[in-house]
Amino acid sequence: MFLKKLTISSNGRVIRDIPFHSGLNLIVDETPESILANKTNTGNNVGKTTVLQLIDFCLGGNPKGIYLDPETKRNEYVLVKEFLIKNKILITLVLVEDLTDSQSKEIVIERNFLSRKEIIRRVNGASKTEVEFEPEISRLAFPSLIVEKPTFRQIISHNIRYRDEVINNTLRTLDKFTTDVEYETLHLFMLGVDFKNGDERQSIMAKLKQEDAFRARLEKKQTRTAYETALALLENDINSLNEKKEKFNLNERFESDLDQLNEIKYRINRLSSEISNLKIKRDLISEAVAGISESISTIDLNQIYGIYQQASNKISGIQKEFEDLVQYHNRMADEKIRYISKELPEVEQSISVKSSQLRRLLDEEKKQADLISKTESFEALEKIVIDLNEKYRQKGEYQSIIQQLSEVETIIKDLNKDLGVIDNGLFSDEFEIKIKDQINKFNAHFSNVSRTLYGEQYALKYDIVTNRAGRKVYKFSSFNLNFSSGKKQGEISCFDIAYILFADTEKIPTFHFLLNDKKELMHDNQLVKIAELVSKNGIQFVASILKDKLPLELNDEKHFVVQLSQADKLFRIENTINAFSNAL
Repeated sequence: MFLKKLTISSNGRVIRDIPFHSGLNLIVDETPESILANKTNTGNNVGKTTVLQLIDFCLGGNPKGIYLDPETKRNEYVLVKEFLIKNKILITLVLVEDLTDSQSKEIVIERNFLSRKEIIRRVNGASKTEVEFEPEISRLAFPSLIVEKPTFRQIISHNIRYRDEVINNTLRTLDKFTTDVEYETLHLFMLGVDFKNGDERQSIMAKLKQEDAFRARLEKKQTRTAYETALALLENDINSLNEKKEKFNLNERFESDLDQLNEIKYRINRLSSEISNLKIKRDLISEAVAGISESISTIDLNQIYGIYQQASNKISGIQKEFEDLVQYHNRMADEKIRYISKELPEVEQSISVKSSQLRRLLDEEKKQADLISKTESFEALEKIVIDLNEKYRQKGEYQSIIQQLSEVETIIKDLNKDLGVIDNGLFSDEFEIKIKDQINKFNAHFSNVSRTLYGEQYALKYDIVTNRAGRKVYKFSSFNLNFSSGKKQGEISCFDIAYILFADTEKIPTFHFLLNDKKELMHDNQLVKIAELVSKNGIQFVASILKDKLPLELNDEKHFVVQLSQADKLFRIENTINAFSNAL
């Protein structure tokens, strides 16, 4: 498959239409070097790299890459993001099987930057879910591809080089979290080595990693043997506590005895209160009697009598004798005393009886308290029960951990067994011979291309290494047969071109285009030779470059697919906004 064209549009209005051709396809920044020297106009952000990102986006890349700062991965280019969303920008990529045949099979891919119901994710006019999207492109682009691993995105990763980690690495073109096992599967596929168990091996290795991590978490505090030892000690503690509980001297009548003591205490309190009230009543009677007694007359009758006689001589009608009045008063006082004090004997009797009862109750209280104090309390038994419950809880926890460790060890053993069967074939002499044969075929192309471009010979090699999990893995790498440092960017270009030639020979699914960023870092001679080589072999080499850095031989519009500048950036945001404003 080749790139035919990339279109940027908004609501049916075309903003950019970028056609591609065979050979060298340059995305040129025309900003003069004199302006680049000005710090306020760096020459960046005109959209050179964005063209490559948009192609990647249409092939399943993350849309955030279009408007995120590649250095921080967090800061957003708000103007670009809002433009893409508010103007409903649609990106259309057309792939074609043969650039020279107008009737050749095409794949039309459409994507926008909206979400939910407004999202566009179409392949040949048919809307696809996120899960269906990449498999559908893979099915149409690589009909013969039947393996699940490596994935479509992994297979095409070396075709798309604009991220720093991919620009600077020949073979390790995936993200930094990719394991050696995943690279092994990818590189064996790229070499055309038939390894149908790659997907299964990756799954087993991933499962093993997960189970090992689970076992490590279970054994974070102690190992399995330590838990087993602790469990045995817990059993001893539980048996000891159970024996103590069985021998516990607990009065079966403890609760009723305690209730009886409480009843006695209640009666004592009540009786004490009654006695106290009776004594108050007695004291009140006594005080009343004393008060009345004080009112009984004890005056000097002879002295009063003289006064009485004088009054009688002057006032007629006084019929009562003074003595009669005094006697009457005293009789009334005595009567009151008798009436008030008649209850006093009964009160005194009640106080005496109740005091006697109180003394008996106090004796009973002491006896009952002594009885209870000689019995081991429920609190002590409760403490034993609490200790037992905690021991049983720990026992359950330890048994659960031991059981889980036993299960995970069984799973790990079975996984290792399954992996061993696969590895026996993977690292057999017969399989290794296949790898060597395919590497030799690839190196014939690799060394030929590198000799053409650099006058040196690059080659691919492999080593069988042991990864962190203790597993053997094929690890592939490139090296310079001349043992010189070489140029990394040149090595990468040589590899990518050589791989397409090798894949075509071996009938391995691959795209026939290469996307490259920052090619101004490459020497002029190599750029010219690359242009000649890709043109000769019908390969599309799409590269972004500053026009001022172009070698004279390539500074020709026939190589240019789009020319950008500070005055005419890729999305033409300012022009588009003005156009829409005028339309309104």
